[in-house]
Amino acid sequence: MNGYGMTESASLITVLPDADAVAHADSVGYAVPSVDIGIVPIGDDRSVGELVVRGANVTGGYWQRPDADADTIIGGWLHTGDVVRVDDAGRVHIVDRIKDIINRGGENVSSIEVEAVLLSAPGVLDAAVLPVPDDVMGEKVGAVLVSESGELDLDAVLDHCRRSLADFKVPQFAAVSGEALPRNAGGKLLKRRIRDEVTWGNPLR
Repeated sequence: MNGYGMTESASLITVLPDADAVAHADSVGYAVPSVDIGIVPIGDDRSVGELVVRGANVTGGYWQRPDADADTIIGGWLHTGDVVRVDDAGRVHIVDRIKDIINRGGENVSSIEVEAVLLSAPGVLDAAVLPVPDDVMGEKVGAVLVSESGELDLDAVLDHCRRSLADFKVPQFAAVSGEALPRNAGGKLLKRRIRDEVTWGNPLR
């Protein structure tokens, strides 16, 4: 069953009923009875934003970390750091981590959405999408790509992306490697490490 939770919520926040498992497999479900959820919008669409939660199973604070309390628990609500979309029925859909959202000239780009498209591109074995600092746009979309040979037909990859993504989401920078991307024990990409190690070349477009 799909669900969503955190260490701080011990642990469930949402669960998707089995009746919705096929038709709404992209959702992590509804808030469980003991939890209230809310959204802090990050744009004009008030159904999309940072997920905040409160409830009897949600921590009231961190052990001897008042700085973390001040940053994370505001007005009794725990700020999860996750960007979500809530549909008309109240189902929660995970969009991305706030820190991984790319702000390209005021347009928010989900790194997860772009990664999903890149992973279906010809020759791409793995992908990590990161912000590339830009003096004019603030940030642009960069992609670190893994292939078996360490080489890719980037024109073919971009053409593939254009068929599924709006133009502003299509990567403008790319770095290709034949080595696996670093991940933690849970399989999550270590984006901070990737960001520190990548060298971007000239823009692709």
